[in-house]
Formats: sequence, structure tokens, C-alpha cells
Amino acid sequence: MKANNSLMILFLTARDENTEFAMLRNLKKGASYINFLLTLTILMGSPQLIWGSDTMPHPFEVNASGAVLLDFKSGEFIYGQNSQKQIKPASLVKILTLFLVFDAVKSGQVRLEDNVLISKKAWRTRGSKMFIEVGTQVPLVELIKGIAVASGNDACVAVAEFLQGSEQAFVEKMNEKLRDLGILHTHFRTVSGWPAPDQYTTAFDMALLARAYVRTHPEALQYHKLKEFTSEGISQLNRNRLLWRDPSIDGLKTGYISKAGYHLLATAQREDQRFIAVVMGAKNPRVREREALRLLNYGFRNYTSVMLFEKGKLLLQLPVWKGKAGQIGLTAAESGVVAVSISKEKEVSWHTETPEKLFAPVKKGQSIGQAIISYKKKVLRRIPLHADQEILQAGLVKRTLHTLALQGKAHKIRLISVLIFFAALTWFLWRTWWPRQNRRRKHRYLPAQKDLI
Repeated sequence: MKANNSLMILFLTARDENTEFAMLRNLKKGASYINFLLTLTILMGSPQLIWGSDTMPHPFEVNASGAVLLDFKSGEFIYGQNSQKQIKPASLVKILTLFLVFDAVKSGQVRLEDNVLISKKAWRTRGSKMFIEVGTQVPLVELIKGIAVASGNDACVAVAEFLQGSEQAFVEKMNEKLRDLGILHTHFRTVSGWPAPDQYTTAFDMALLARAYVRTHPEALQYHKLKEFTSEGISQLNRNRLLWRDPSIDGLKTGYISKAGYHLLATAQREDQRFIAVVMGAKNPRVREREALRLLNYGFRNYTSVMLFEKGKLLLQLPVWKGKAGQIGLTAAESGVVAVSISKEKEVSWHTETPEKLFAPVKKGQSIGQAIISYKKKVLRRIPLHADQEILQAGLVKRTLHTLALQGKAHKIRLISVLIFFAALTWFLWRTWWPRQNRRRKHRYLPAQKDLI
């Protein structure tokens, strides 16, 4: 049995994903690609991804159809090559499949220990498999391993039916999730990435998806970094062979389809810094591994993440007019972190822009101004500032006093002139008219001379 397993390992690792079946290899090559014009805007107040300090740098060529490098902490793209080119996703689709599975576990909808009944459809699914048997019950956690390590298409269909009743219903949830994440240039038709019309993605979108996935479910990496998985007596090695080449790499997913080529979505962490590299459309597995590792090394050697302040940190306090409270604190809606060249690290700074005057009422969490992170006057990132409490309007008397005070500030020069005028008038009267009046009073009450004799 051990000898047979060894042969099976060699047999499976010699090929990649859906290449186990000649049917997939016979698909026609040379699919046409549609180039999207890249137009990105930073969405304030939400954890959206942003461009780096430079416009999508392209310092060297990657031997693939599309590639990106993303700094995980800041969400900044520091390398891009054909990043918005539309490409068939292949098994990279499984990242989203697992995303929804872990969402269900986190929400309490299912448990990792739950047994999943394997249907005939799941058992008969073509392509790469974990070789589950029809009619058996398999723990959900084992199916997760089968997807993450062995890229099991059969396991994908099984979890889809377990969570949503059918693969099609699960696919609808997948595309809803893409829209919720703001991933706009991707559409999936299967849970496994098996070829289907109108199924596409971009290297840019896959990096967005991978970052959201790891941020939301960091526990998933413990499955993606497994080097081997055994099911039904058949052992399979993880197709992400970078796991053997670099100990800092702990995920994430490979893919292949004849119409697009070989894909690799890789992530690595060294100390407190993590990068995500996406290589799509390489000509063979060795090329995709080499290019992905080159991108990761480029990021670690040339860029650093600068953390200026953390999410929720109180950055300043503003006075509030006409409110029951006199001031309010403003906190950062997102962590103030940017990825910059190592040589620029010490020259990154930040300042705030806020309204000149803030009036009650103010709601807790209301966006008021922004923190601007910059390098030598070049804006790198804008982060909204949120009110840390609710402030209601004050009573009529306080509001009236504040109105008068504001009017006084608005007409400050005129008010000073009026005060000077009245001060001068008072001084004049005190020096001239008032003493004269006092002398008249004294004279009026003086006794006549004849009365003194």
C-alpha cells in the first residue's frame, strides 16, 4: 500500500490541478483577452485598497500575462504588470469558495467538526480531486484541507451543497461577496474554477480578494501552508511548491487552465511585514514559482510598511459650537500605514484637515475631516476622521450666546473699533463734561455769603 501511495504522489505532483484529465488539456489555446482601462478612486471611510506612493511601478518584466505585488498591511500595490487584464481564473476561484466556508464557520452557521454527506455530483466532479467517496460523511475541516492543499474540485462541490443546497446557489453567494468587497472586474460561474463561459478575473482583483480573505480569516493560513494531505489512503503534495523553497511563504493557491496558463497566488510574512504576489498566465509551474518569489523578494528588499497611528487612535480634539459638550475627539477610521521605499521611511509625515467650525448636533462615528499621510508634500493616503462621541444641541440660551460670540468673531475689527470709540467717548466725558457737572452741583449747594455773616 505504501508503494502504491508513493507512486500516486509522484503521479499527482508531476501534473497540475485539472491537468489530470486529458479532456482539460485538449481545450483550445489562445483565448482572447479584454484589456480594461484602469481607473481607481480611494473610497473614504472603508477598508479599500489604495495605490502606493508611485503610479503602479513596473521596474522589471515578469514572464507572465499579468502580475501584481501588494503590501498586505497598507493595501498598496507596489508593482503591476497588466494588472487589469481579464484572465480565466482556474483554481484561484477556490480562495473565494474557502472565504465563504470560513465566513459560515465564523458566524456559527456550521462547525469545522460537522460531517458533510458526499453527493453523487460531488463524487463525479472532474478535474483535481481529494478522492472522496459518494455516500460517505466527511468532516468539514477535512474538505477544507482537500481544497487548500489538493485543490479538490470534488470537495468544492461538497461544501457548496452543504452550505447552500446546490453549486449554483453557492456561486450566486460568491458573486455577491465579490460585490460586497468592491471587487468589480471578476465574475465566477463555478465553485472550483472549472472552465465556464463568462468566468474571468484580473491579477489586481485576485490580490484584493486574497488580502480580504487573509485579513478576515488569518486562521485559514494554517491549512494553506500544509505541505501534504491524505484522503482515502491517497497522499497528495501541496501544489504550491514555494512552501519548500522559502519558510516565510505560508500560502496561498495555484491554478491552471489551458486557455490561460499557470497561476500562482503566493503570500509570505517576514517579521511583521507581509506581501501578496499574484502571477497569472505563466507558461509552466517553474516559471510561476520563480516569478512569484522574485516579486516577494523585491517587496521585502525594497519596501517597508510605516505605521504612523493605529485604527481608532485619538488624533485631535475640536471645539464644538452650540452643543451640550464643548469639544469632541476625532479618531482614525483606519490605521495610518503606508508602504514606501526603505530610503523614504523617515520622511513620511501626517497632518489633519478639519472644518474651521463644527456645530452640534454631531453623531458618534460621523466623518469629520481627514488625516493626510504624505512624503515631501506628495499625498500618499487620506484617512477619514470619526467623531468619538455624540453631542446634542445645547439649550436656547447657550446657542444664543454662541451666536453672539460667533458674530463678534466674524466682525472682530468692527467690534474693536466700536469699543475704542466708546472708550474714547467715556474718557472725554470723564475729563470734560463730568467734572463740570460736579462743580455745578457743588456751587448749587454752597451757602450764600450773607448767610455766613
